[in-house]
Amino acid sequence: MTDAQDAQDAQHTKPMPDWEARFRAPRVGLPEWADDAPDRSLFVSNATGTFELYAWDRSSGEQRQVTDRPNGTTDGTLTPDGAWIWWFADTDGDEFGVWMRQPFGGGADAPAVPGLAPAYPAGLALGRDGTAVVGRSTDEEGTTVHVVPPGGEPVEIYRHRESAGVADLSHDGHLIVIEHTEHGDAMHSALRVVRPDGTTVAELDDSEGGTKELGLAVLGFAPAAGDARLLVAHQRRGRWEPMVWDTATGATHDLGLDLPGDVGAEWYPDGSGLLVVHSHHARSELWRHDLADGRTTRVETPPGTVSGATARPDGSVEYMWSSAAQPPALRSTTGAVVLDPPGRKAPGSAPVEDVWVEGPGGRVHALVQRPAGPGPFPTVFDIHGGPTWHDSDAFAAQPAAWLDHGFAVVRVNYRGSTGYGRAWTDALKHRVGLIELEDIAAVRRWAVESGLADADRLVLTGGSWGGYLTLLGLGTQPEAWALGLAAVPVADYVTAYHDEMEALKALDRTLLGGTPEEVPERYAASSPLTYVDAVRAPVYISAGVNDPRCPIRQVENYIDRLSARDHPHEVYRYDAGHGSLVVEERIKQVGLELRFALRHLGMPDALRGPGGSGESRE
Repeated sequence: MTDAQDAQDAQHTKPMPDWEARFRAPRVGLPEWADDAPDRSLFVSNATGTFELYAWDRSSGEQRQVTDRPNGTTDGTLTPDGAWIWWFADTDGDEFGVWMRQPFGGGADAPAVPGLAPAYPAGLALGRDGTAVVGRSTDEEGTTVHVVPPGGEPVEIYRHRESAGVADLSHDGHLIVIEHTEHGDAMHSALRVVRPDGTTVAELDDSEGGTKELGLAVLGFAPAAGDARLLVAHQRRGRWEPMVWDTATGATHDLGLDLPGDVGAEWYPDGSGLLVVHSHHARSELWRHDLADGRTTRVETPPGTVSGATARPDGSVEYMWSSAAQPPALRSTTGAVVLDPPGRKAPGSAPVEDVWVEGPGGRVHALVQRPAGPGPFPTVFDIHGGPTWHDSDAFAAQPAAWLDHGFAVVRVNYRGSTGYGRAWTDALKHRVGLIELEDIAAVRRWAVESGLADADRLVLTGGSWGGYLTLLGLGTQPEAWALGLAAVPVADYVTAYHDEMEALKALDRTLLGGTPEEVPERYAASSPLTYVDAVRAPVYISAGVNDPRCPIRQVENYIDRLSARDHPHEVYRYDAGHGSLVVEERIKQVGLELRFALRHLGMPDALRGPGGSGESRE
């Protein structure tokens, strides 16, 4: 046997590194259950190495895989009687496709609505009598909503150029609620309740025709036949919180929940109360609100983040919980672990520390994780996407991978993030990208001055909107960053606008105040391509060739500009959409990012396994 073979065999016998084990660990999502058959559930799992849908018969304990596609499947739901599973079939992650359905017990897949052509999904609601309400979005038609009676042909009941979607169907199937942005503000929806024939029953528009930046979101119809009450989230007091809207009378009932931060809710199955999810300062907790007496009582969960919760018919609550240090667990208030997939569990990681930094728009909240040993450390600023999202004290494999390799990790909930009030979220409009980077710069200064971060080894990275901010930051703050790693980014804002899915065009018009032709100066000011020639740091970019959100052509435009001046960069293109649902592909991508960073920062490369070279020009 040769020395090379000996070395290769020794490599294979080494234990799997923790950073890979976290990605490969078996995971399950919070199960959805059929309203009228609560023993029938549907959940997502990576048990095969690709995230797919699974059916679970709780009465027998039987579980079976529902979907099996090369690039995975996560969008699915159950009919109220639990007889059918609907799932969305796109092509290699392009998000453009049709709904399929399959019997709960197994069988052949078939198009759920043969009369509807492929589209981007815009909501789905399934009725007890077999009626389906299907929302669709296409570049040519805008948004359309179709009612499909049992055994009948789809009938269009709604059409508009601006973004909209099916939000819910009442328990008895007599009312449909549509979230829409006909007023032109894609960040603040209004609500319209219609009958199945499309005639309007009620409207609620806190934006007052787009003149006020106040939005509404549907949380669900009351779970009883003939009950026209709708649980709605509103922003009237500067945050998201629930109220009950009686669509028959028009009256609204404020619940008066005295909780800081954003508040969401869903009905308990018997309609007696609400399960409240309260998010504040990157953590979350559960409460029960009784509608009869107005009392709100805590549903005990550990400190950390509840990423999903549902109330069961017996009054128990199932919830998905994790913290930055502890991997996800699917728990019940009965004390049971709901689903515990077999296999090696994910190794833990370091807890987060809260940091508050004074920024130009107010105090900025950041979550910090430190590796072992004394600082200053090479430090990764891992920027979240969205932008209407926020990082929380929840388990995440990618930040943990950086920690394992000696990096500190800083995650910034910049202006534009959710969870800190409406004014914080809405602040990014018209100076898109630039104000987020002001907040990131403020936290970067703190990180260096506090001794956490090595000023010469600062890495800016993120995916989607975080990838966009990475490229924009490398160009507008060129002296601040040692290198940048951008996944599925917006790189050329004008081309991205023209190539992206219609719903995102509406969002960009809201954020920037118009189209690229109407406000070219704003698109230029917010586009990474404008500043590409100022970039000094080596750049790594990964992109999905089927991505409808951050399309590949605009990424190629940016890469061409880097190449034209022989700037050090590396590119990895993969055959999927806006990210991958395949575990090995995800590990490969993280390995490529780690190796790129270790190489350019002159740090030891201790990785093994996935993560070979991408296309490079260095």
